[in-house]
Amino acid sequence: MAQNQGNPAEQLQARLDDYGEAGVSRVKIGLTDIDGVLRGKYVSLEKFASVMAKGGGFCDCVLGWDVDDQLYDAGTYTGWHSGFPDAQYRLVAASERWLADENCPYFIGEFVAEDGGPHALCPRTRLVELLHRLSERGMRLLSGFEYEFFVFLETPHSVREKGYRNLRPLTPGNFGYSVLRTSTESDRFSGLMALMTQLRCEVEGLHCETGPGVWEAALTPTAGVEAADRASLFKTFAKVFFQQQDCMATFMAKWSMAYPGQSGHYHFSLLDEAGSNLFHDPGGVSGMSDLQRWAVAGVQRYLPEYLSLVAPTINSYTRLVKGAWAPTASTWGIENRTAAIRVIPGSAGRQHIEARVPGADANPYLVAAAVVAAALGGIDGQIEPGDAVRGNAYEVEDELPRELRFATNLGAAADRLEASGHARSMLGDAFVDHFVMSRRFECARYEQHVNDWQLDRYFEII
Repeated sequence: MAQNQGNPAEQLQARLDDYGEAGVSRVKIGLTDIDGVLRGKYVSLEKFASVMAKGGGFCDCVLGWDVDDQLYDAGTYTGWHSGFPDAQYRLVAASERWLADENCPYFIGEFVAEDGGPHALCPRTRLVELLHRLSERGMRLLSGFEYEFFVFLETPHSVREKGYRNLRPLTPGNFGYSVLRTSTESDRFSGLMALMTQLRCEVEGLHCETGPGVWEAALTPTAGVEAADRASLFKTFAKVFFQQQDCMATFMAKWSMAYPGQSGHYHFSLLDEAGSNLFHDPGGVSGMSDLQRWAVAGVQRYLPEYLSLVAPTINSYTRLVKGAWAPTASTWGIENRTAAIRVIPGSAGRQHIEARVPGADANPYLVAAAVVAAALGGIDGQIEPGDAVRGNAYEVEDELPRELRFATNLGAAADRLEASGHARSMLGDAFVDHFVMSRRFECARYEQHVNDWQLDRYFEII
């Protein structure tokens, strides 16, 4: 669509004129909830114009319920006691994407406070606020996500009819980096990459991972909040792409104990205002600048306190076990994929950090917020990291101080977040309290159900 360089009213009118010429009659909008699920709707062009000019209201229940639309029983922000009023939101004008199959544009929204300021619970806003802190220090974020996900020859109906058992993967066997599979399924691989290019969520690499029907996508790094925007859209519209073909993609951290878990690794570096990589120092060990060392130390020191943000579900902790390609303690190393924090050395354009703890199930805005907040803690305090791990990081994890070992379940991780003064200083008391409450609700829901393991173990013997 054409971009008018006049005032906001003129720009909006030019956009509406473009829509009219394209035969567009509606706009789709989406806002992310605490779990990273996109909640949205179609609006008429008249409503869209009103929201762009004055903002809009969206039922605040989307910040007061879980992934199954069940209301939190201990929430203070919203609930039966509040009557579920509208939460104010705005659309991000620069976020426009084109949904060709739906013949309409898509806009990302974010919640705002009643006075128009930052919303205390909006995941996107929490990240944006941290980016402001970086800007105040003369730094900008360059980052990108990579996701592993399994694809099945199933539908939302068939998986439920099967009770999520005996699911048929898109392709059989373990065949990582397979040229055979990518060529045989080239229509799907090419189609997914083309869709993401259309949505401005460019994928720089897509391949088969080890396991039946498992793919891995590396999203092209980009600046600021845009990387998390793209990750959020990628997860939703990858699911759309496959469901339109009577297939399903899952981003669960671990759908089967027979296979490795599904990661959502986060790569990042910090740039100065001129765009130079502040992590790169040709004279440093492995090209690491002082700033990069401090950032590594911050992630190592504080990420255990933020763990529930990057491993936010009951299922997340089935992935964080030894020997399963996921870390269980806050270790770091140079080009070491067994460590939680991997320093990737190289040229000024390549030097960066990979946080290997997040799972594919995490909210990308909160992943970025957690990692950036932890890195800032190290930078502000000029903390030095411990020794880099050489070889198998699992062999040294049990020797680390308890504060560097990760919680082994969601409840314990939520407790650590609640007690974290650092998280409260970075994300705000309101957000921390609300998120901790939501994780405890998740734990309670799990404890109220009988699962297959319990039946198999106790039904006859006990």
